[in-house]
Amino acid sequence: MSQPGLREVEHEILVSAPAAVIYRLIADVENWPRIFPPTIYVDRVETAADQERIRIWATANGEAKSWTSKRTLDPAALRIEFRQEVSAPPVAAMGGAWLIEALSPTESRIRLLHDYRAVDDDPEQLDWIDRAVDTNSRSELAALKRNIEQAQASEELLFSFEDTVQINGSAKDVYDFVNEAGRWPERLPHVAEARLTEDVPGLQVLEMDTRAKDGSVHTTKSYRVTFPNERIAYKQVTLPALMALHTGYWTFVENEHGVAASSQHTVVLNAENITKILGPEAGVAEAREYVHTALSTNSRATLGFAKAYAEAER
Repeated sequence: MSQPGLREVEHEILVSAPAAVIYRLIADVENWPRIFPPTIYVDRVETAADQERIRIWATANGEAKSWTSKRTLDPAALRIEFRQEVSAPPVAAMGGAWLIEALSPTESRIRLLHDYRAVDDDPEQLDWIDRAVDTNSRSELAALKRNIEQAQASEELLFSFEDTVQINGSAKDVYDFVNEAGRWPERLPHVAEARLTEDVPGLQVLEMDTRAKDGSVHTTKSYRVTFPNERIAYKQVTLPALMALHTGYWTFVENEHGVAASSQHTVVLNAENITKILGPEAGVAEAREYVHTALSTNSRATLGFAKAYAEAER
């Protein structure tokens, strides 16, 4: 019998893929920003045997939230249970489970269970959580189905790369330069305008107008999660036409020569727009090169100006 104020809901979807493949994809949280649209970033805080503690940053009803969850993984039963240890208001408590059921060697059912209650059992807040859970669950399951069933195409469209610059300075100064993105228009020639907000410490929203080589201006919006002097992870939610997904992170690793500053990108190309943007003869290879060059050029420019800034601060 359900407790008063406790809501229990279930969502499910059928996927044309082996159950074990689906389980592995969900079990590895590093995949989440790529396969689940609401997820911005996931950090493994602690791992031990079949349990792990993770911190998740994700959007809910258009608002960025963060919480810490404990997961219990059971690969034999194809089951992953989760329970929020630190919830974000208006959620007072939340838990649930992923259940993967093999219907055949190539067909599976994914069930996503949630149980939750609102702060002070407020009915209006409970309605807000209902909408967020329903929206995110449908989005996550649809994205998971799409990601798995298009795995072969995704392998061609998905790529990652990293640029690194050695800087004779401190990690703090380099981090500060990247963290203070609101000042980029005065510091970076390719940034026309930047609007940075940080209503919750460590969770930023960055809207930016960037100039391309041809003089055109592109507007993007990203959520950024900051780890002072060490890392800034981000996920773009407003994307250029050639990209279906763009996540990445900046890292700042001190060494005997100063600090190695890196910019990493993971991209999924939007195949439908390749010929529209690059012409009828263009294919995936040309699109990969175009996007790689554009992102790397901007990243290396930012790292170059961060290098000059940090070395001047020594």
